[in-house]
Amino acid sequence: MSKDMRYSTSPLLAERTPMWRSRFVMLAVAVAFLGLVARAAYVQVIGNDFFLRQGEVRFARTIELPANRGRILDRNGLILASSVPAASIWAIPEDVDQDDPAIKAKLRELAKLMAMPYATLNAKLADDDKSFVWVKRQLDWDVGQKIKALDIKGVYLRKEYKRQYPEGESAAHVVGFTNVEDHGQEGMELAFDKDLGGKSGSRRVIKDRLGRVVEGVGVETPPQEGKDIQLSIDSKVQFFAYQKLRDQVTAFKAKGGSVVVMDAHTGEVLALANYPSYDPNNRLRLTGEQLRNRAITDTFEPGSTMKPITVGSAIELGRVKHDTIIDTAPGRYGIGGFTISDTHNYGALSVDGVIQKSSNVGALKVAQRMSAQEMWNVHSALGYGQKPQIAFPGAASGRLRPWKTWKPVEQATISYGYGLSASLFQMARSYTVFSNDGNVIPATMLKTLEKPVGTPVFSKKTAEQVRHMLWLATGPGGTGQKAQTVGYSVGGKSGTARKQQGKGYAAGKYRAWFTGMAPIENPRIIVAVMVDEPTQGSFYGGTVAGPVFSEVVQQTLRLLGVQPDMAVKPLIVANEVEEPV
Repeated sequence: MSKDMRYSTSPLLAERTPMWRSRFVMLAVAVAFLGLVARAAYVQVIGNDFFLRQGEVRFARTIELPANRGRILDRNGLILASSVPAASIWAIPEDVDQDDPAIKAKLRELAKLMAMPYATLNAKLADDDKSFVWVKRQLDWDVGQKIKALDIKGVYLRKEYKRQYPEGESAAHVVGFTNVEDHGQEGMELAFDKDLGGKSGSRRVIKDRLGRVVEGVGVETPPQEGKDIQLSIDSKVQFFAYQKLRDQVTAFKAKGGSVVVMDAHTGEVLALANYPSYDPNNRLRLTGEQLRNRAITDTFEPGSTMKPITVGSAIELGRVKHDTIIDTAPGRYGIGGFTISDTHNYGALSVDGVIQKSSNVGALKVAQRMSAQEMWNVHSALGYGQKPQIAFPGAASGRLRPWKTWKPVEQATISYGYGLSASLFQMARSYTVFSNDGNVIPATMLKTLEKPVGTPVFSKKTAEQVRHMLWLATGPGGTGQKAQTVGYSVGGKSGTARKQQGKGYAAGKYRAWFTGMAPIENPRIIVAVMVDEPTQGSFYGGTVAGPVFSEVVQQTLRLLGVQPDMAVKPLIVANEVEEPV
């Protein structure tokens, strides 16, 4: 018989408890304690790896250490694109007390600093279930510091980097831009995104619920900085070319325009500008028209700017000489049910005169002395119908149909720039055949110190003869008189082409071209200009695009330190010579 447990000596207060009950309680406490000891041993020793992993899942984070994006430089080392510190604002909505009048006042000031409607800010902070929300990213660093000074509970600042483009809209189509994640979207930013971006590093850390780093764990991998890219672009030439193009497009109330400036011997692109353009630093209202890189992505029928290539091909094959007489009377020619016309009846013209007067009839009669295959071979060698081999996204190949499909009327129209399509960039590059003694050279958007290897197409003599014709075209009696410039001899060919619309051509809609080089005896640069759909005044290439060529040539040669090769201002004849379309 077990003894009872007494809790008092007084008989009145006596309450006996069986001994087994107290022992049971003691045993239960002991078992519970041993269970806790066993659980602790399991957590700390046996299952340690599992619980460490669970803890890491909840609190350990891998922080990406972004690599500093490389700079984009012009040929002289001036910055076209660089990364600068930016402030990105984020919040924990449940921690923001929007009912507090003091907090409300601070939130209104926050919205003002971010140039954001107060209602929009409230909408972002309305969901209390969210533990993280971006309020606004990539603000100016100074603005971020003002926001930080507001000291709003639940609103925090994160340091990031954003791209800055000092040249603004003048170089926008060359440089391009990045998105909020700092990846290239257009232009050279996209073409060299991998090289510019480098390789991000990483760091393993423990964070608290507010995202603050408590301690670092593991090995830190440092980032690999992005490489700098040096372009062939000269920022001064680029700005001037853009400015003159913009002014001309505005003056003639045109739809748009492009200009390409290329080194005549190295193929380096010194300037590539389009209008309309955009400011890459502020793209809130960016439209497709602004974004289009017309000089590279848009293709057109180049019109009369193709005539020097037709004539050069015939001279190289020995079918004509520069003084061969071509009868263009009566200024019209019927072929394949179509009538091809000149603006005037020029009668008998030399081959020189065909280029000078820009005779369609003369060009097609020169083309008829060649086979379709012979013409196609030259056009193909000059890069027509092929995608330009440059490190630039979106470069168009244009259209050059296989010669076996050409009908006689197609061969005739191709001789003066209809029936094929090309970009302004392709046009500029093809003219290197005349500036390099008959060798066409590859174009590049990157600065190079190596002399390019050209592909022979014409002989040196043929190239010199065509350059002389281009010089005549800009002189008295030529269609490109307004392309002349002060102090420098120039040569080039104007072009005026009707715009296609459906299966035919639109009435009253034209593209004005001018492509040429200077100084004409020893060309240093090639300049190609296109103005799309001028609606006020003239629409001829020599009148609309020629003056842009003139001013860009003069300024570019001065910036490059090229000595003038003419002592006086050339005589510009007032009586313009209209070219056929």
